[in-house]
Amino acid sequence: MPHTEAAGRMPALYVSHGAPPLADDPLWPGQLAAWSAELPRPTAVLVVSAHWEDAPVTLGATTTVPLVYDFWGFPEHYYRVRYPAPGAPDLAAKVRTLLGDAVHEAPDRGLDHGAYVPLVEMYPGADIPVLQLSMPTLDPVGLYELGRRLAPLRDEGVLILGSGFFTHNLREMTPGAAVDEAPNWSREFDEWGREAVAAGDVDALLNFRRTAPAADRAHPRIEHFAPLFVTLGAGEADLSSRRTVIDGFWYGLAKRSIQLG
Repeated sequence: MPHTEAAGRMPALYVSHGAPPLADDPLWPGQLAAWSAELPRPTAVLVVSAHWEDAPVTLGATTTVPLVYDFWGFPEHYYRVRYPAPGAPDLAAKVRTLLGDAVHEAPDRGLDHGAYVPLVEMYPGADIPVLQLSMPTLDPVGLYELGRRLAPLRDEGVLILGSGFFTHNLREMTPGAAVDEAPNWSREFDEWGREAVAAGDVDALLNFRRTAPAADRAHPRIEHFAPLFVTLGAGEADLSSRRTVIDGFWYGLAKRSIQLG
């Protein structure tokens, strides 16, 4: 189904982005493609990836520059992937207006794999301008507020996309696991997250270290859950229309992905 032009407010998304081998998965790329096909066509995409922390807020890829292959030990063909999406200098200017003078720029920093891996599947034509924005903190409330400040961009056709992984413990991932296989800690955290999202319980999500089972095991470090907080802030006005779009597991990690609006 072709994309329709963006009309009205774009949704805000949280995508579990996988790793470069996602492209070879028999199921997941099709799920991402089907999801994007249901959305209006964005005027631009603003990505907040788990793989870029920098303070103050910094904008990268304001023009088309080479990708950042921020992974090691993979077969060579994963380093030959290209995604020459147009830069988004106009969007960068709007972000600076919304966030104030403290915004820095890193124009030579390309999209990292948290940004381009899902976008290759969702928008393979690489014909939509993409801008990446750093996470200036891992504080859930601070990231939620950042999302709230960026929310007006949705009314201009901008797709705000937080890219992380719903559970992320690489030491305990299980390569070769089937889509419905997962260790108990990953399954318990994912089920808690499913219920919290279904209930619209933002407070529980922001305080997941205290409210979620197996939180420290599901996220030994917070950075892959943190983009969700930006999405929640950006989608605050549409919390009532929240929904999980993709669920299941990949190598035992929960790939739950969420849409607001």
